[in-house]
Amino acid sequence: MAIIRGCNLPEDLFYYPEKHLWLKPLGGNLFRVGLTPMAGKLSGGKLNAVTIRSKNIGNEVQQGKSLATLESSKYVGPVPAPITGIVRSVNERLASEPNLVISDPYGEGWVVEMEATRWEEEKAALLTGPEGLAEYQKKLEAAGISCD
Repeated sequence: MAIIRGCNLPEDLFYYPEKHLWLKPLGGNLFRVGLTPMAGKLSGGKLNAVTIRSKNIGNEVQQGKSLATLESSKYVGPVPAPITGIVRSVNERLASEPNLVISDPYGEGWVVEMEATRWEEEKAALLTGPEGLAEYQKKLEAAGISCD
């Protein structure tokens, strides 16, 4: 796990830095999707609600289209799909425990699991490994974002 600007960022994940999302390969074309600690920091650090679009289950969601909505006292906004794929499952616990997204972002705070349908075309836009994290760090520095 790398610490970048005060944020824990595992090197084995793929990152969609524009929206502070991560993807964890689960095997085949299945990926778990969640938010990085930066997303939690930008939302104000305490969420009132995470609403996952249940109509998406079993349907293909295009990259950039909304999977869920985050709501805090400081922010209301979408959680976009970091890849195009079919939503296979959602984290039901977030309905009653929205702050899992912040307190355990890489564990119990995941948002959805998706089966990628355009992985080969879209993976090049994601960051991963030490080189990817170095690039993510540059983006965070340019935007003045940190978890400190």
